Amino acid sequence: MATALKTRPSSSAVAAKPKRSAARAAPKGPAAANLTLSSKNYSSWSLRGWLMTKLAGLDFDEVIVSPDDASARKEILLLSPSILVPCLTHAGIKVWDTLAIGEYLAEIKPKAGLLPADIAARAHCRAICGEMHSGFSSLRSALPMNLKGDFPGYKVWARAEGDIERITAIWSECIAQYGGPFLFGEHPCMADAMYAPVVTRFRTYHVKLDRTSAHYCHTVMAMPEMKEWIAAAKREHEDIEELDMEF
Repeated sequence: MATALKTRPSSSAVAAKPKRSAARAAPKGPAAANLTLSSKNYSSWSLRGWLMTKLAGLDFDEVIVSPDDASARKEILLLSPSILVPCLTHAGIKVWDTLAIGEYLAEIKPKAGLLPADIAARAHCRAICGEMHSGFSSLRSALPMNLKGDFPGYKVWARAEGDIERITAIWSECIAQYGGPFLFGEHPCMADAMYAPVVTRFRTYHVKLDRTSAHYCHTVMAMPEMKEWIAAAKREHEDIEELDMEF
């Protein structure tokens, strides 16, 4: 009795299985935090808070306040007694002072390195951040932040010269002590965010600097975060009348 042989169909006869379509990426939901900012071209405090939040690695959405807003305009024009921009909202917590924002971010993102690990360096960092936060009023008035501006040969007030000397001394001391290229070593921290707007002022007004300070300015300006901020600032359409500035 003959046994029927079962033969496998040839590979050409096997029906090809339909390929699964690639899964679509889920739409991105709202960020974990909101950061309220004013003008990216003029607002040094907005830059500081934004840069700290970026360096911390916290996902956030920007809430831009128009320069026509009264509180934002006062902040930009140096008239506000209490600066409420930037303002970080995260996990039901609202923080509106730039130094407070930095300290809060250092607490919730300790591995981001916003503050140095060494206790002495950390104290030093806080000291120069506080000095930037409360001082250098002559520099702020004489050289207002203006990322779209370019003013070679600009006359710097004598009182502002004292502020410039103190700031560049801070930079030189930190870089000599911690090795650079940033103020407290290899990576940017809260102090670099606090002094970043000063770097832009020195570039805008072509302030003459020593070699160490000039190299530090180049390092800060080369940061991807700074390039992102400056590109956005140059796309802004709103202008603040410079005559309104209190010099």
